[in-house]
Amino acid sequence: MPHKLFTWLFIVGGTVILLSLGQWQVNRLVWKQSILVEIDGKISGLPQHLPSAVKETEHKYLPVELSGKIKGSFVKVMASQKFIGAGYRVITPFELQKGNVILVDLGFIRHEFASKINLSGDLNIIGNLHWPKEVDFFTPDPDQKNNIWFARDVNELSKELGTEPILVVAKSFSPLIVHLDPLPINTKNIPNNHKQYAITWFALAFIWLGMGLFFIYRTSKTRGRKI
Repeated sequence: MPHKLFTWLFIVGGTVILLSLGQWQVNRLVWKQSILVEIDGKISGLPQHLPSAVKETEHKYLPVELSGKIKGSFVKVMASQKFIGAGYRVITPFELQKGNVILVDLGFIRHEFASKINLSGDLNIIGNLHWPKEVDFFTPDPDQKNNIWFARDVNELSKELGTEPILVVAKSFSPLIVHLDPLPINTKNIPNNHKQYAITWFALAFIWLGMGLFFIYRTSKTRGRKI
């Protein structure tokens, strides 16, 4: 009898734990979706002038409009586009009309055109302030010889290019630049895997319960034969 009770507790307890983990992921999914809706609202808002004191905590994703001049130098950040292939994000210093210089991510250029790009002159930009978190333990150091970076690190890029640590990711700009297409911020690139995680935990709960019931059935059947 104690053995049978322990078996039932083991089966039911495991099922409850797995179902709880699934429900937790459902709650996380609802939370994440509300965050994404909020971010979408920020991204698609009306463009404003760049704040005089930019702060990440207050201004992340803020839509802004800029007028100024490309400084000429730039770095290439490894990127790829579906159905297009490998290429780079082009990040350049941008001198605003007030004289301060910030970073601007002008978008994507295919690998074969990267050496032909010509960045100079006045530009009007609509985009969003951004502080991407792309650097981790496995991110290689920049390839200084070939001017290739492997992540957008705002602080390091600002040191490299001599700008303020502020990045605007362009949504559009004029005049157009040949071979260069804006790669604006969108929530599609923000991971949201809670639905898959919830399905996995619920599936494991039913598998656990099914295997447990099958074990009890087989055990009781075997004992019945012995009797």
